[in-house]
Amino acid sequence: MKVSIITSCYNREKTIKQSMKSVLSQTYPDIEYIVVDGGSTDGSREIINSYRDRIAKVIFKDDNGIYEGLNNGIREATGDVIALCHSDDQLYDINVVEKIVNEFEKHPDADMVYADGVFVNPIGKYVRIWRSEDFRRWRLKCSWLPLHTTCYIRKEVYERYGLYDESYRIAADTKFLMNVLYNQRIKTTFLPEFVVKMQMGGASTNIHRTKEMWQEDIRAFKELGFRFPMLMKIMKMLWKPSQFIRGIYIDKV
Repeated sequence: MKVSIITSCYNREKTIKQSMKSVLSQTYPDIEYIVVDGGSTDGSREIINSYRDRIAKVIFKDDNGIYEGLNNGIREATGDVIALCHSDDQLYDINVVEKIVNEFEKHPDADMVYADGVFVNPIGKYVRIWRSEDFRRWRLKCSWLPLHTTCYIRKEVYERYGLYDESYRIAADTKFLMNVLYNQRIKTTFLPEFVVKMQMGGASTNIHRTKEMWQEDIRAFKELGFRFPMLMKIMKMLWKPSQFIRGIYIDKV
């Protein structure tokens, strides 16, 4: 099984190296690593080029945001499974992809494997622990979703149901996951292990973009046909406090 991992980057010279190293150090051998830079003006492209001989495909193409960059990478991907490692995130350890592939092999009918993740601050301290659970479709109507960057999804899911909606700036992943999980009913399996470390302050965790995030989430729920989009957004927020409480009291997971 070939796994395509996509990193979309824009002006992340302080974090892109660690992100790439976390992918390039994986023990699983059949990885197609794709790095997409959407027009960085800092030193990101120079850092990417320094690893170019170890990256399957490098795409330097100006884009209008992270979702266009991800879509550009997905279109180039040839793997059986597609995953994302954002340019300020890291795979949790060197065995992540191997564990994911083992899970697919144990559940060959699964369209997606998802897992747990942690959010860290700039000095690496855990501030939010995102533990998922076995899939229950009814939870989606309460705005439960797996953490996007823990989702390893078969390429045929994208081919069948489409890529990320580039008219969104923050919530295209929410719309995509809600669509394939609730409306399209793809088959999933849960791996109860940590597979990603995410930096706080990304688009979906930036407090300065809270209003925009609320508007986009509500819009996504409406477009997907849910009856009570505002209530769903409120319920989505209610999943978060326990994650931060875990981050306060748990330094190592």
